[in-house]
Amino acid sequence: MTKKRKSSETYFHAAPEMYNCAQSVLKGFQTEFSISDEKVEEFRAFGGGRAENGICGALYAANFLMEKMGKPKLDDAFKEKVSYVKCRDIKGNKACSCPSCVRIADELVSLKMEK
Repeated sequence: MTKKRKSSETYFHAAPEMYNCAQSVLKGFQTEFSISDEKVEEFRAFGGGRAENGICGALYAANFLMEKMGKPKLDDAFKEKVSYVKCRDIKGNKACSCPSCVRIADELVSLKMEK
């Protein structure tokens, strides 16, 4: 019997690690993508709007996973659900909460894994 994967959202700001949005997405798929704890820690630098071009950290991590699968980025699918891809725009327009962005990124990666 295989163990069910925990959703990335369950790791977001949960004690004791207090993972940010980017780390939470990686942690949620750590086993499936053979991601080291060190790589999860590296992604601490990409939360809170600090990812490349200011994109949402959850989306940044999801795109990292897409790259590992050789699949296209999820920007358009994420924008369709959240209306924005940049953290500043998401927060400034109250388009989506951070935990919800993590959940959406998780769902999008999960869908791509099934295909």
